[in-house]
Amino acid sequence: MTPQEMAQLAALRQNRRSFLRQSGAGIGGLALLSMLNGEQTADAAASLTNGVIKTLHHPPRVKRMVHLCMAGGPSHLETLDDKPVLREKHGQPMPESMTKGQQIAQLQGKELKCFAPQFEFQKYGESGQSISSLFSNIGSVADDICILRSLHTDQINHDPAHTLFNTGSGNSGRPSMGAWLLYGLGQETENLPGYVVLTSVGKGGQAQPIAARQWHSGFLPSRFQGVQFHSTGAPVLYLNRPDGVPLKHQENLVETINTLNGEFNSLVDDPEISTRIQQYEMAFRMQTSVPELMDFSGETKETFDRYGTPGGDGTYASNCLLARRLLEKGVRFVQVYHRAWDHHGGIKRSMEITANEVDKPTAALIQDLKDRGLFEDTLIVWSGEFGRTPMAQGSGRDHHIKGFSMFLAGGGIKPGFSWGNTDELGYNAVENPVHVRDFHATMLHQFGIDHKKLTYRFQGLDFRLTGVEEAHVVKEILA
Repeated sequence: MTPQEMAQLAALRQNRRSFLRQSGAGIGGLALLSMLNGEQTADAAASLTNGVIKTLHHPPRVKRMVHLCMAGGPSHLETLDDKPVLREKHGQPMPESMTKGQQIAQLQGKELKCFAPQFEFQKYGESGQSISSLFSNIGSVADDICILRSLHTDQINHDPAHTLFNTGSGNSGRPSMGAWLLYGLGQETENLPGYVVLTSVGKGGQAQPIAARQWHSGFLPSRFQGVQFHSTGAPVLYLNRPDGVPLKHQENLVETINTLNGEFNSLVDDPEISTRIQQYEMAFRMQTSVPELMDFSGETKETFDRYGTPGGDGTYASNCLLARRLLEKGVRFVQVYHRAWDHHGGIKRSMEITANEVDKPTAALIQDLKDRGLFEDTLIVWSGEFGRTPMAQGSGRDHHIKGFSMFLAGGGIKPGFSWGNTDELGYNAVENPVHVRDFHATMLHQFGIDHKKLTYRFQGLDFRLTGVEEAHVVKEILA
């Protein structure tokens, strides 16, 4: 289609925005346009490398973040939250005062009995952090991490719980936290996406599916959404040039397509067309940057041994190594999903398998970032979407939202420190409870952002990651 034909089509498809833009010449018309089109103004302010925040709200502590997402809900009682009393009460009825009227997933209406932690805990490091003996490698970096033992959430099933953890809402359609970061801050590299997602599947538990909407941009322009890289083979499909097409020919093709898109966009001012132009250009640059990213030949044997992988094998270990390389090359937000933690039955054996998959590479990533001078301005988060019940589900544990654990490390996080607690049976977060939205507020704070000030107008409302509910920065865990 020629630019002239595209112009004719645009005239026929005149929408509310283009009509107001062309006809609202008076002050009243301009004011109405501003009210109806506030999100468009925000779109125009955020380019590929610059976010809408021109001056940070306070000095930042970090530049980038990696979220190690233990998909399926790791049991806090076999990882980071030791409960000796629960061990003593193994097989006894759970106190009805705790469980009556509470939201329970598959155990609803069944006899509820205490189920002891399946592994001993040990004190690690000079800080004496209490961590399950299954995770001795994470224990070796205990003095670098902050364990948060009083997390709680609102969603008891996997998909909405992931959605809440990623977007601040259990309802689909909201922007993910990575998309909010790119919208606010922009990205540091033009050769790779600012937000990359890696996934792996473990062997020790049911691998719950992960929907792509977990890293979507929601109502933000689509250029802010996460880009999933494949863990084996070509990381991005259809990126390579077709055989017989010279570099110059492809460059000319991209320029021509972008010129046509630009002509059309000058008439309709559609943010998605701007996104399309930018993504064509990035895809062209990625033909060089991605093969370089996936070339592990420059890594040392010591690095491969540290992570427990040669790279490129699709494992969680490989993805942790790739995450470090992405962070090193300027990617702002990397999410590493490991689908292996849904342990409704056989939790003892399943935890042994899953811990073996994640313990060593998690510690390796932390140590590697330290060695390379990236630790101090990188936020590292290890978490699931919820925890598991102190009550038995046969030989496993059900979903649990009232109290669970995570750990953080890196820039501005208090090292060798624990915060919050569940009750003696690990059921309720009773000491310094922290909601998932409090975590979001704290995460944004570390990037120099006031969570109440990073907003986006959509359908007449000013949305933010932390929503309208009360959320606060957990200042006690900050260095």
